[in-house]
Amino acid sequence: MHVGIAGAGLLGRLLAWRLSTRGHRVTVFDPAPDAGPPQPGSVYAAGWTAAGMLSPLAELECADAHVARLGLRSLDLWQAIVAQLPGEVYFHRQGSLLLAHRPDVGAAQRLLDLLHSKAPGGMQPRPLPLAKLRAMEPSIHGPAQAWLLEQEGQIHTVQAMLALAAGASAQGVQWHWGQAVTQVAPGRIEAGGRTHGFDWVFDARGLGARPDLPVRGVRGEIFWLHAPGVQLLRPTRLLHPRWRVYIVARPGDLIVVGASEIESEDRSPVSVRTTLGLLSAAHSVIPELAEARIVHSESNLRPALPDNLPMIDTRTGLTRLNGLFRHGWLIAPAIVEDALSQVPGLEAGSPEQVTA
Repeated sequence: MHVGIAGAGLLGRLLAWRLSTRGHRVTVFDPAPDAGPPQPGSVYAAGWTAAGMLSPLAELECADAHVARLGLRSLDLWQAIVAQLPGEVYFHRQGSLLLAHRPDVGAAQRLLDLLHSKAPGGMQPRPLPLAKLRAMEPSIHGPAQAWLLEQEGQIHTVQAMLALAAGASAQGVQWHWGQAVTQVAPGRIEAGGRTHGFDWVFDARGLGARPDLPVRGVRGEIFWLHAPGVQLLRPTRLLHPRWRVYIVARPGDLIVVGASEIESEDRSPVSVRTTLGLLSAAHSVIPELAEARIVHSESNLRPALPDNLPMIDTRTGLTRLNGLFRHGWLIAPAIVEDALSQVPGLEAGSPEQVTA
């Protein structure tokens, strides 16, 4: 089949890679100038601005059991996908940590009660004695309580975005960069002043799908810190009174700290309030970060629907995917898998190695 994809963010790249590996002819349209990392001041896909925590249980705080199941499935899919992509993509699945300082233990317990009530069978946070925490993560000091979420993991989002585009290109995907999609319809994409016909169309534009979908932007902000000597093997979430502060290590002595969640479509640079709040919280968990250097900060908008849940809308000739909210990297592979299963002929003869 000849498949057209509107949008080359995370969903668009996953679709292009997966369909091209199955022998389909794929054409993608996106307003970005190329497949590379975004340039300062540009508008770019939400997938670039993420810590890469793959935390289906922890996300039950603001999601439902369906999202958790999608996240668990996606963890298996990511492991299989990363093994087939060109280049290096950092992917680890050694669990994640929930931490709380002493004044916040009560609020943490309420969250844990919520997770226990919503978690599918077999997914429960495990209390972690502080001595065990320090043996596992020697750079962490300060929290009064800790819990291990054993099935969770992380992925290097920038490496994965680049590798998905490279892998799809190697399979013959045609990319039309610098071409914003102005309209999608069954079997048709309008972009670059022309109408392009396809056997099937996927609309994965996020905020670009407005006004066809009631999608809104939710602002998020992150920092990259260069922190030689800091050891952190597992993605960590501090149960902060205001935010859930994520601390995630990456190769090259980098630590990613995020992410605020603000009901605003402001794309301006990171605020002083966020800088003070997130970095102070991260320092309270890992004191060595006092000597880290801020090498990068960015803000972006996550696409969210009114219920903050993901959407797959399929009709003859057209599938719309949207509303991944803060769960994009967590659930995207399973969302793509479910969407393709709804289109006759697209998943026929799928390679066994991609079905983890």
